[in-house]
Amino acid sequence: MFKNLLVIAFLSLISFNAFAQERKNIEIKESGAFGDIDEEKYPGARILTRSDAGQVHVYHDGIDMWCDQAILYGKENFVEAYGNVLMKQGDTIQMVAKYAEYSGKTQLAIAKGDVVLTEPSSVLTTQKLFFDRLKQQAFYNNEGQVVRDSSGTITSTVGRYYMQESKYRFLNTVKLVNPEYVLTTNQLDFYSESGHAYMYGPSKIVGETSTIYCERGFYDTNADTGYFIKNSKIDYDNREVVGDSMYFDRKLDFASATNNIKITDTINNSIIKGHYAEVYKSKDSAFVTKRALAISVQEKDSVYIHADTLMVTGKEDNRITRAFRNAKIFKSDLSGKSDSIHVNHQSGLTQLINLSRLSSTDPFAVKRRPILWSLKNQMTGDTIHLKSNPETEKLDSLLLFENAFLISKDSIGVNDYSQVKGKRLVGLFDEENQLKQVNIFKNSESIFVLRNEDDELIGYDKARSANIEMFFEAGDISIYKRLIQPEAKTYPEEDFPENLRKLKDFDWREEERPLSVADLFKDDLPLNLPKIKGLEPFVPEEEFFDNNLLGRVEDADNSAKPKVRYDGQKSALPKASRELPKQLKKQSKEEKRTPNPTVKKPLLGKPIIEKDEN
Repeated sequence: MFKNLLVIAFLSLISFNAFAQERKNIEIKESGAFGDIDEEKYPGARILTRSDAGQVHVYHDGIDMWCDQAILYGKENFVEAYGNVLMKQGDTIQMVAKYAEYSGKTQLAIAKGDVVLTEPSSVLTTQKLFFDRLKQQAFYNNEGQVVRDSSGTITSTVGRYYMQESKYRFLNTVKLVNPEYVLTTNQLDFYSESGHAYMYGPSKIVGETSTIYCERGFYDTNADTGYFIKNSKIDYDNREVVGDSMYFDRKLDFASATNNIKITDTINNSIIKGHYAEVYKSKDSAFVTKRALAISVQEKDSVYIHADTLMVTGKEDNRITRAFRNAKIFKSDLSGKSDSIHVNHQSGLTQLINLSRLSSTDPFAVKRRPILWSLKNQMTGDTIHLKSNPETEKLDSLLLFENAFLISKDSIGVNDYSQVKGKRLVGLFDEENQLKQVNIFKNSESIFVLRNEDDELIGYDKARSANIEMFFEAGDISIYKRLIQPEAKTYPEEDFPENLRKLKDFDWREEERPLSVADLFKDDLPLNLPKIKGLEPFVPEEEFFDNNLLGRVEDADNSAKPKVRYDGQKSALPKASRELPKQLKKQSKEEKRTPNPTVKKPLLGKPIIEKDEN
């Protein structure tokens, strides 16, 4: 019996020592503070007040606290600190406040009144701050501000600081103010050492020369660079850039975008599409490739230009569009094709250019001359110029330089073509953007199909002259004149052999003619778009007031519930939970009334984003 009592006593001693080791008591350090006891106001507590020698100094398991007055409840292992409170954890974390309380049982500190938490890379200020020492996390839920010199000032309604990761999580009306820009979002994960910021939900970064929008993004506040996905766009004054994935460099005024690109120019009323783009705002330039398409939006009939690569340069009042490699142009009544296309939007001049220097092995190299189609007419030449009125957007004239060749297919005969060739061609358009007059200059040759009023074939007119003048109606040649030393002969059909019915260099290219916007892409090589990897998936984390912390608080409250003391008085009410948010207390009571272990209700400080497919 005696041996059993010894064993029980020994085990109890071991248990007590283990508990004491786990729950170390708050210590009073030598500081010259005055001590007092007031059982009526502070039952079971010691009251410590600073002296001329210095503030009250208490210590608990690696954390030091100084204040003007401290009330220490020994049984609860709990301290209340008043006036000029300073808490330090090691050499890196420091917090000051007007008031603080700390439980050695829960290791939860609560600071109130002009709270300032300082860590090596930033300073956090708020009016009330919770600090869980076990998790090494701080939390506020009633407005806070974080200042980092190179990044700016961040404010939010709810904030959480992860000390081991040097990471902040800001929630609700988040705003980062930097001298160069202002960032607003629903949720911001910010790493104070690196200055890296991750945005969740609708977010904006507004600078002097640009506005960025995204619903998931990353921004390096040190380098002033960012990466944005999910409905992202960048506004550069009068130019908007949209894409599945976007990169931004503020110092270079540079942006790039990948997949489903759309650049809208509101001044020049134009749009560029593609699957890769680079935009330099300071240089007023845009580079687009991978199914690149430029659209000049017009009131009645928009103009479409497609090429392997598009470049747009110049300010809004002097903008130039360049299309390289297998370039094509299309509008409802006119289309064309060449190696490259050059458009001066100010002057209204469009040039179709042949780059003969391209290697014949290049899959996009076109040895054949630039070509235009207008209704029933095909025109080719070494270089083609189209002139339009920039204000009215109507076509005015066209020029074919060197080796000009016009072919008009006969509306009835299967293999009959009216043809005109010469050194240079000048054409004029009517109010409906249709050819009304064409002049061929120098060394002109022609073959015309002749029909009577009943469209019966009369024969073929073949001639030479210095110049030729023609007039059109509804795309058909109505009148033609040979000027200066004409030599002509008319042949009946049976006397005009097949080998003479086409002029030298005749090349009917109707199969290349784009008849719709979709036809502009029919010659393109297959395109495999890169898969956007995006940012790492969002991983929900345990809330600050998780079950672990709430369990510690509940245990501390239970151990401190009022009991009748030897002198007949009751001890003070439990203090561990008194400063917890009201929402938690209300929720805890509801859960006790209707317990359901299968349902986990959200607690305070829940992130905005729970799931993100990106």
